[in-house]
Amino acid sequence: MKLQQLRYIWEVAHHDLNVSATAQSLYTSQPGISKQIRLLEDELGVEVFSRSGKHLTRVTPAGETIIEKAGEILRKVESIKQVAQEFSNEKKGSLSIATTHTQARYALPDVIEEFIGRYPDVSLHMHQGTPIQIAEMAADGAVDFAIATEGLDLFGDLVMMPCYKWNRCILVQKNHPLAAIGKISLEDVAKYPIVTYVFGFTGRSKLDEAFMHHGLAPKVVFTATDADVIKTYVRLGLGIGIVAHMAFDEVADKDLVAIDASDLFEQSTTMIGCRRGTFLRGYMFEFINLFAPHLTKTVVEEAFERHNRAELDALFADVVLPDR
Repeated sequence: MKLQQLRYIWEVAHHDLNVSATAQSLYTSQPGISKQIRLLEDELGVEVFSRSGKHLTRVTPAGETIIEKAGEILRKVESIKQVAQEFSNEKKGSLSIATTHTQARYALPDVIEEFIGRYPDVSLHMHQGTPIQIAEMAADGAVDFAIATEGLDLFGDLVMMPCYKWNRCILVQKNHPLAAIGKISLEDVAKYPIVTYVFGFTGRSKLDEAFMHHGLAPKVVFTATDADVIKTYVRLGLGIGIVAHMAFDEVADKDLVAIDASDLFEQSTTMIGCRRGTFLRGYMFEFINLFAPHLTKTVVEEAFERHNRAELDALFADVVLPDR
């Protein structure tokens, strides 16, 4: 059994069983991958993949367990490499992050600019996706850090730490009736068509819970994952927008009015985390601290020693998170 063979079955499984695409991503040949997978199956005495002719059709039950174990081995190998790199050159390496558009566009730019200034030889990679995609990328080891607000129940295998709290604002055109009201209510908001985030993105669940709690049925006429897209359709008059307050730019969005909605909706908490057992290099600790200053190296190390979500919650129970 070779490490290369384990990598091949892992990659094939994560390329929708497309051996050709896997070969391209690994800069190798399709026949070479197929041969090594067959050799591994012969050695193990079981098939990892079912086949129809020359095509892989599905992962076998035995294959599912084997691929899962292969992923664990590959992650441990990567941790060993990280340890070696930390001692050979502590300021050179790579860092990959999975997050949503709102975090990438509005919360991270200053942090990334500062980080790159301190670590110019660290290659930084950002992946955007849904909470489900973000959780999968982090759990599979495709990224180092996950940054998310929604779907935290999806991150059970990750050490997720609270960074900051935030709330929403209502965006309207300057001549909209809500712009003339001093203090708006949920009933006022529910009277108009709404443009907001796709369910599962950027605190959308808190929004839905607030309306449901008050027995209101908002008319959501358009949803998007991107706050800039939402603002575009507010400008077109499609409806009023509900977005994260951080997504409103007083200069770029001077044609719109932002109405504070912090009294209408419960605050949301943005979290950062990674796989339990990950070896964190020095610059990784620093990135976390730049994003959330209360998450010092000592605090992060203590968080990694906690065994479940309840213990993590207890660790941060008395921490006063900043608002954004």
